[in-house]
Amino acid sequence: MGRVNPAVLVGAGGVLGALSRHLVGERVEGEAVDTLTVNVAGSFLLGLLVATPVDGGLALVFGTGFCGAFTTFSSFAFETVRQFETGRRKQALVNATVNLAGALLAVGLGEPFRGSSSPNCTSPCRFGPSRAGRGA
Repeated sequence: MGRVNPAVLVGAGGVLGALSRHLVGERVEGEAVDTLTVNVAGSFLLGLLVATPVDGGLALVFGTGFCGAFTTFSSFAFETVRQFETGRRKQALVNATVNLAGALLAVGLGEPFRGSSSPNCTSPCRFGPSRAGRGA
């Protein structure tokens, strides 16, 4: 079997991530809570991914594809600006702080799982064709 085109791998993961994002949006209630949920959960998943020895293809499917489509920085930014513009400045500040701090903390929670032999994240850590296309 031949090598799978990296764009196909990213697309496959993206479909799963987008569908998962939609399902979370349908089930989590509260303004901006669904966005917070997917951003923190996706950041945690990405943190776990870099801690797990997987080949470049899986990194593309789950890192770039799934996590990229599952998390939603643009929705977070839009919701925060909308809150600010409608006079809910305190809520906008809390939303921005919790999203950013939560996402950073969630990635950090995955870090302890990375063993010294984990090939997934070297400095700088990237999830994209240039990284995964070098063989695994």
